[in-house]
This record gives sequence, structure tokens and C-alpha cells, in this order.
Amino acid sequence: ELPPSEFMQVADSTWLVLSVVSNGREPPGCQATGVTKIARSVIAPLAEHHVSVLMLSTYQTDFILVRERDLPVVIHTLAGEFDIYKEESGERVPVTCDDVSNGFLKPKPPASPTLHPVQSPQTRFCVLTVAPDTLPAIATMLIDVLFYSHSPSWDASTSSQDLDSITFFSFSLIEGYISIVMDAETQKRFPSDLLLTSSTGELWRMVRIGGQPLGFDECGIVAQIAEPLAAADISAYYISTFNFDHALVPEEGIAEVIQLLQQRQESGR
Repeated sequence: ELPPSEFMQVADSTWLVLSVVSNGREPPGCQATGVTKIARSVIAPLAEHHVSVLMLSTYQTDFILVRERDLPVVIHTLAGEFDIYKEESGERVPVTCDDVSNGFLKPKPPASPTLHPVQSPQTRFCVLTVAPDTLPAIATMLIDVLFYSHSPSWDASTSSQDLDSITFFSFSLIEGYISIVMDAETQKRFPSDLLLTSSTGELWRMVRIGGQPLGFDECGIVAQIAEPLAAADISAYYISTFNFDHALVPEEGIAEVIQLLQQRQESGR
């Protein structure tokens, strides 16, 4: 419904959304949440089969977007580990490999993935939700923050010196559930009684992945970050965008995360 515009670029691919519902079979002792919870069972296998994914973590759950043309590979890859369902008229219908076997081609082994640089700004972030019926009370503030408070920089090659003042604000509305990621300073502008967070009220630090626009074709970017964090049992929210990927980790664990990812890069050289 959006009018065509020279300022809007639309990717050619159509994407499908996968949501992973726990059945209580997580490994004992695993406390990690977010993308690290599904790193070994979903993210890594898809990367091994050369499936490009976009990751969207929210306050409520995590979503994986895959290109529609990759669906046969996705089903064949995950069917051994998961019961897979599709939605038809609001109902869950089981999916089997036979449903998508027509035209299935075993993917070629992926080339060695590119090791993208990672950077971590000093900014502290909050992961929040808002009750839908209170959204009108903060609508004006949301519009101001989203569109007017910051002058966006169109230079994709932002230098590391500018990272201390990085602008990052994420708002998602999925099936009535609202999820917001904002820096701690921006949070102070909102009525505190309307923003809901976990009981511990933890703050998060960001690891930004990429030195230039990542695009949508490369696979394994999420896996490169999620697997080391999963091995260390570190929770992470993960948000993919066209230009960069962003992992949010608990503030107290940022030093360990940077060390883990630096070791990953050194071992990959």
C-alpha cells in the first residue's frame, strides 16, 4: 500500500517468518535466552545449508525470517529436530518433508563465511514492552523519537569514534505484542509507569556486526555471533537490518563477549 518512491528500496525476495516454540527439551543447565537459545538447533544448521536468515528478537520471543524460495531446504534441515507447522486460516497444520520435496535441491556447501568486524558502543540499552491499550499515551513521544529527535547519518562507513553516540531505536508490533529497544537516556523521556521490563530491569550493551552494508544474500552472519555466545551460555537479543546486525547482551557480560568474538576472528584468519 506504500506509494512508489525513489527513496524506498525494496528487496526482491519474499520472506517467511519462523517462530520457534519451546517444548521443554532444552539442555539441562542452559539459562541463555534469545538467539543463543536456538543457535545450535536452528541458526547453525541453516547456516550449514547455506540459508540466509534475518533475525528479529523481541521482548516476547524470537523470529527467524527466511526467503520463500529457501523453504524446501529449511524444512528438510529442521524436520529432524522439530515438529513443523504452517498456518492456514488461523489453524496450525503439520508440514512434512513430502509437502515441499518437489524441486528440492541439496544445497551446495557454502564457502568460508566472511568474518565481519564487530564494534561495541558505550551506550546502554533497555529492552521493553508496552501494554497495547497504553500505546496512545506515548504515541506522540514515539513519533518524535522515531522521526524528529535525531538527524540520521547516511554515511554507511561510520567511524569507530562515532560509535559512542550511536542512534538505535527499534519498535515492533507483532500480533498485538509490542517490543521496544531504546538507549537508557531516551527511556527517561517516557513515562516510567507505562514501560514494562523484566523484574531485574537489566541494561544491555550492543555488539554491532559489519563494516559495510551486509545485504541479504550472505549466510552464516547470525551463526558466527550466536554460536560462541551459546557455548558460553550468554543471552542475546539479535536484530538484523540491511546495513548492520545488532546483538544485545547483558551489560555485565560485555567484556567476555568482546573477548569471545575477538578470539573467533583471530581463529578464522
